Amino acid sequence: MSGHGRRFLLAMWEGGGTIPPELGIARRLIERGHQVHVLADPTLAEPAQAAGCSFSPWRRAPHRTSLDPAEDLFKDWELSNPLAMLRNARDGFMAGPAADFADDTRQVIADVRPDVLLVDAMVLGAIVAGQASAVPVAVLMPNIWMVPTPGVPAVGPGFAPAKTALGRTRDAAMRAVANRLFDGGLPALNAARAGYGLAPLTSFWQQLLDVERILVLSSAAFDIASSAVPPNVSYVGPIIDDPSWVEPWTAPWPDDSDQPLVLVGFTSNFQDHGLQLRRVVEALSTLPVRAVVTLGQMLGDHEVTGTDNVAVVRSAPHRQILGRASLVVTHCGHGTTLKTLAAGVPMLCMPMGRDQNDTAARVVHHGAGIRLRPTASVPRIRAAITAVLADDCFAANATRLAAAIADEHQSIDLVSDLEAMAGPLPAGTG
Repeated sequence: MSGHGRRFLLAMWEGGGTIPPELGIARRLIERGHQVHVLADPTLAEPAQAAGCSFSPWRRAPHRTSLDPAEDLFKDWELSNPLAMLRNARDGFMAGPAADFADDTRQVIADVRPDVLLVDAMVLGAIVAGQASAVPVAVLMPNIWMVPTPGVPAVGPGFAPAKTALGRTRDAAMRAVANRLFDGGLPALNAARAGYGLAPLTSFWQQLLDVERILVLSSAAFDIASSAVPPNVSYVGPIIDDPSWVEPWTAPWPDDSDQPLVLVGFTSNFQDHGLQLRRVVEALSTLPVRAVVTLGQMLGDHEVTGTDNVAVVRSAPHRQILGRASLVVTHCGHGTTLKTLAAGVPMLCMPMGRDQNDTAARVVHHGAGIRLRPTASVPRIRAAITAVLADDCFAANATRLAAAIADEHQSIDLVSDLEAMAGPLPAGTG
């Protein structure tokens, strides 16, 4: 269907790499003649309006009013235990404040009267409000599939797919641990649901799974979970728009240089990663390459210094640079990873937490890169960069994934899927 004039409400949060793909969907809906209202942190007012959306801020729910790391909602760089990080996300954002997210969302639903509610997968309280208001809900998952699923390693440790009985036993044990941990958030979720007359849940993930559609903004060819997801889940391909704050960039080197070009792009959130970037710059400084390091919005210009062959900038259009790059060195956030693979460029992955370990595990599984610890020494980083550049197999595997991602994009019309959720236009409109 090609209908026009439907209203969509997008509930999202200041999630760094989650922002460009979700606002990319909004932009595509608006280009087809629809209206999109964004409910998000006040820090996202300007990017949302730049995409053509109207905007409301979270009021009661947790939110950021600035990009100061002191306002970060997770501060996971202060935690070293992966289970503590998951509990922190559960209690401080996903389940603990679910009632506040639901109340804010219910108010905006009443004001906007959307035909469809789009919700980031982390904002479970907004789903409660959508279900209570009988608005169709599409959950957006701008990363790999993160729900514990039989046959797939649980997200967190970054395990490779199991190949032995021992590995399958390991995965089953990790899923049980993850489910037990997240079920600790059930009382808060059920309290939020009770406030809206909704029946209690029996498992934490039921709040996310019991919606009309879940749209995974990733590649089915990339994510090893794609064959095991429930029937209401669709992989719609990565949305690889650059962030709205990216500035133009001109290379300081001649275009005819035969030295490989390396792009270094780490998280657009703050993860206390200045030291890690400095090690990467030092490793690159003695190699026969050209490199550009993009700091993003969270690190100060003083934290990383360039060299003769390494340019350090606040931002640059990754999609433009990837057209000429031979390697990307990255934390392996989902957005950067899929943007890199869509361009057919191999990777050196240095994950720092969150879902990055698991995204990196998939890169390695597909033979498109090497993974190092974030604490890797300068010599180890230098050796890994040299290894990826020297072995054509990495580039060949990245090129194979690029072809698969391109094929997926040709066969998927995300906007038409969302239009179908909205239902037919009232008579006399369109």
